[in-house]
Amino acid sequence: MTIPFWHVDAFAGKAFTGNPAGVCLMEEWPAPSLMQGIAAENNLPETAFLVPRPAGQGTGPAADFDLRWFTPSVEIDLCGHATLAAAHVLIQHRGWSRPAVTFSSQSGPLVVEAKDDILVLDFPSRPPLPCEPVGTLVKGLGARPMEILGARDYLAVFATEEEVRALSPDMALLSRIDRMGVIATAPGAANASGPRVDFVSRFFAPGVGIPEDPVTGSSHCTLVPFWARRLRRTKLHALQVSPRGGELFCEDAGERVKIGGRAVTYLGGEIVL
Repeated sequence: MTIPFWHVDAFAGKAFTGNPAGVCLMEEWPAPSLMQGIAAENNLPETAFLVPRPAGQGTGPAADFDLRWFTPSVEIDLCGHATLAAAHVLIQHRGWSRPAVTFSSQSGPLVVEAKDDILVLDFPSRPPLPCEPVGTLVKGLGARPMEILGARDYLAVFATEEEVRALSPDMALLSRIDRMGVIATAPGAANASGPRVDFVSRFFAPGVGIPEDPVTGSSHCTLVPFWARRLRRTKLHALQVSPRGGELFCEDAGERVKIGGRAVTYLGGEIVL
């Protein structure tokens, strides 16, 4: 078996930044154990697997491809950067010429639209709600946030960008929290090296094999509605301030969020099994 494969840096304007993702173009679904094995062997934050879908058989709008995502250790229900990477591969390497591509996924239909050099994800909004965090959360972060809310992940809100950048979490403790991960966020600070952004974030999910995710599209399903309400603004400019870093152009659209970013191909080839 040979599987066309690409390694793409998503939410990145150049190689070695943003979030790396694997993209495997399949003819039909293999066993989940094989996909999990490939994702573990790739050892990238996520590997996306997509299968062409006959016209008219999508969930909601007619889907072009079925899409699934695996971390090195588990399958997950939503991944932004690997979806961006999958759309980039189709447009840049497989001759996709329509203005948008629709994926059918565990999280419903996901549309990616090309706008000049930006790919814009249309994802479900996951606003955070007040919650009672587990006791290991604050201890695992190593710092006490001003506020903690929850959606799929915990949202830990800090006063300053400097606090978010300075976090050095205890990953063993964070791996024991009762949600997929924890998002640390704060308002953006004036930065001599670039434009001020509306908010910054980092994302930690050691329980699913991702100690720190370089750039996390799915976390912005929660960050965008939170900061849109807080800042009273629907269009937002964001940075994920991981060591690799990534830039995101976001919009709150009610029940959906728009998450835009660039992508670059690092390598392409075949997996031979």
